[in-house]
Amino acid sequence: MTRVFDRNKSNGMSIASKVLGVVLTLFVFVCQANGTRVYEKQSPPRELTEDQATRAEKNYQKYCSLCHGANREGYANDHAPSLRSKSLFESGVPHSILRPMSYGRQGTAMAGYLEDVGGPLTLDETWDLTYWLFWQSGAERVKLSENPVPGDVQKGEEIYQQNCASCHGKEGQGINAPALGNQSALTHNKDEFIRYAIEKGRDGTPMQSFADKLSVQDIDDLTAFIRSRSNGWEMEKPMLSAIPGPEKYVLNPDSEDPDFELTDDIYVSSEDLFKAIKANKKMILLDTRVPSVWQRGHIEGAIPFPYYTDLDDKIKDLPKDVYLVGYCSCPRAATEYIFRKLRARGYEKSAVLYEGIFGWMNMGYPVTRAEGQFDDPDIAGH
Repeated sequence: MTRVFDRNKSNGMSIASKVLGVVLTLFVFVCQANGTRVYEKQSPPRELTEDQATRAEKNYQKYCSLCHGANREGYANDHAPSLRSKSLFESGVPHSILRPMSYGRQGTAMAGYLEDVGGPLTLDETWDLTYWLFWQSGAERVKLSENPVPGDVQKGEEIYQQNCASCHGKEGQGINAPALGNQSALTHNKDEFIRYAIEKGRDGTPMQSFADKLSVQDIDDLTAFIRSRSNGWEMEKPMLSAIPGPEKYVLNPDSEDPDFELTDDIYVSSEDLFKAIKANKKMILLDTRVPSVWQRGHIEGAIPFPYYTDLDDKIKDLPKDVYLVGYCSCPRAATEYIFRKLRARGYEKSAVLYEGIFGWMNMGYPVTRAEGQFDDPDIAGH
């Protein structure tokens, strides 16, 4: 059979394609002009069993409702935010909910509820409560990058003072809204989580969406400004700018080894590690999380040594006669995973920080921040 080419039909399809292209271009332009982005959806977290959901609801009423409200409406006490906002759970599950629940917000009324830092909940219970809150919200998760959001910090500060200071405070201290200058919050949250909150607002709360008020670039600048305050509102402490090379691995190379008393032959407490650091003991600190979260906050002197690293390649620069201390934020699973492998390769002088970095922070010990580094956005932080 001979196919007959219909030129009129072809021309019509060509015109339709051009019109569609123009419409899509205009759509992208409008989205960029008014601060709206299109976010990829992410699969939902696991569903809870009936027993897990019942226990999580009881824990919420017992530990959370006093401040966050019996119906999760928020602002019952201490300006505690709403836990019903879909935009919060679209962007914040699991870690932006789990971490403050587990380790608290230093300098605020929000305490840590994980038993490892003196709270009443087991690790499983904190995860179940996080997922219970998600399923109660009716949200659909979106996928956010681990990468920093680039922007003009100076312009971002101007935008902040014009649009945010009346509620969040001129110095991020919080007035009738959360304290955006809280260092533990900035360390817990990725840049795109902050940007998503600005763009989408927090439905059911006074926090409005700024997508119709600010451009994409304005929102990026504002995000960059808020992130720049990770070490304090006055930015008194200089930030690191590069991942340390092997020549900087060993802290205090001419000093003595730490004399740790390890629990279960592998765990060191935050208190003992801090004492060793203050005493300038000789050691190597390994941050076993994804390097992008090392950038947001790490124990000073620590080097990125991600849990998924190729050990055979990495250990060529790692001496066996220096004490290794590692940490992560889960609170220790990723570090223990890789340290077991290191011990099998002969690194006997090694210890895992029991409380993890967020437990370390919850106890008031310091962290510092690096900037300017990028990492694979598809790999979750530990």
